[in-house]
Amino acid sequence: MPRQRLYPLADLEDIPGTKVFTARRSRQGYYLHKFCMSLMQSENREEFKKNERAYLDKFPMTEDQKQGVLARDFNRLIELGGNMYFLVKIASTDGWSAQKAVGSMTGMTPEEYATMMREGGRSPEGLRSIREGN
Repeated sequence: MPRQRLYPLADLEDIPGTKVFTARRSRQGYYLHKFCMSLMQSENREEFKKNERAYLDKFPMTEDQKQGVLARDFNRLIELGGNMYFLVKIASTDGWSAQKAVGSMTGMTPEEYATMMREGGRSPEGLRSIREGN
């Protein structure tokens, strides 16, 4: 019996400011995630720190993904199939806290981000649908 969807998959692309991690994104980010997971081993972290580009070239990631890593552009990496649970390993390699990594994605300092979250996070008011513009 085929699985019936409760909503069209296109609806997942209609959430402003959010990239839902789908099976398609998982496939797109496969080698990016393999790279991130390699950073769990200290010898790999050291090799990456010595020559980031040479280390990245060991993985069949897209050039856009490699550039995103080099720029530490987590927003771009998420657009290119990255999942933050993997990407945070890059931040950890740089000595960043998860708060600093996530805060960098908002344009806020880690302190501003922490304050915003302690105050309840972002307002649910505002743009709720890209297609409908409301």
